[in-house]
Amino acid sequence: MTAEMWTAVSGGAVGVASAVVTAWGARAARRTRRDHRRDDFTAVTDRMEKEITRQGQRIDELEADSEQQRTRVAGQDFTIRYLTAWVRSLYGHIRATGAEPPSPPQPVPDDVRPYLHDIGV
Repeated sequence: MTAEMWTAVSGGAVGVASAVVTAWGARAARRTRRDHRRDDFTAVTDRMEKEITRQGQRIDELEADSEQQRTRVAGQDFTIRYLTAWVRSLYGHIRATGAEPPSPPQPVPDDVRPYLHDIGV
């Protein structure tokens, strides 16, 4: 190999190396490791924000359902107290006339007994 050939080959190698270094430098100048981390952080915080918003909406729905249930239970409580008072007055009226009130159509459940303690069942 002649000196001109070595010069040409080394010039080609230097050109390829320069192209690789230039490409790597351009990429490094465009996106740093910190940029990638910041983008990851942004993506994670965006997902967290969406999830927090979804959870907040779910909590609002559950609170609305809870309020409806409280209203329904309060109405049922009032109805049960009204019916219990009405049955007690009927029992009292039947006993006042000297008759014996009829027995319940079925055995009274144990869960109900504490609330019907004063009507003699």
